[in-house]
Amino acid sequence: MVEQILINTDDFYVPDANLLVTEDDTPVDNFASAKQQRLLVGSLFSSLQNQTFLAEANVGVYYTDLQPPIVPDVFLSLDVKIPEQWWEKHNRCYMVWRFGKPPEVVMEIVSNKEGDELGKKLEIYEQMRASYYIVYDPNQQLGEQVIRIYELRGRRYFETSETWLEQVGLGLTLWSGAFEGRQDNWLRWCYQDGTILPTGDERAEQAEQRAQLLAERLRAMGIDPDTV
Repeated sequence: MVEQILINTDDFYVPDANLLVTEDDTPVDNFASAKQQRLLVGSLFSSLQNQTFLAEANVGVYYTDLQPPIVPDVFLSLDVKIPEQWWEKHNRCYMVWRFGKPPEVVMEIVSNKEGDELGKKLEIYEQMRASYYIVYDPNQQLGEQVIRIYELRGRRYFETSETWLEQVGLGLTLWSGAFEGRQDNWLRWCYQDGTILPTGDERAEQAEQRAQLLAERLRAMGIDPDTV
């Protein structure tokens, strides 16, 4: 339990970040979850290059100074960015009172039945007022549903079958394919038409394919692409 520790500023009180735990160096993940987290976070940074946002995996979120932080497997917060001095204690994790808002999306990837994703964690994210809470259960540890999406309406979460997250302008979809050399089913971000947000490697591969196609067309026209 984190004690309530406050320092006085000119007009209001804020918790003293120097006395809060921002990291504990405890390894908690497995190979599959780690890859899934990299896919979700990495594809955002490779695809939303003209948008200001912060997305991370396994970084603590302080929603109140009266409780220890909760650590989503993945979170997305729009219109905020990491401060320049990110090694300073008060900038090392996501403190809601510093960023001025909770993340819009928080995700948990279920690997066993010990995480209480549908109980205590749901209550915390609801209290935090994250717009969407996503529970991804690839091995159906918690029941038949692989994806559960909870949307904040007023002060309460309501489960929805809608995979388009209107408030963030992104959707979620299941995708079968290879990521980092591993063929599997993955949870991916997508646009409203269902097109997935590509990773950096996928973008590079698509660019290479376009270049090869152009070269083939030029050769068919009797033009050496190396001289163009």
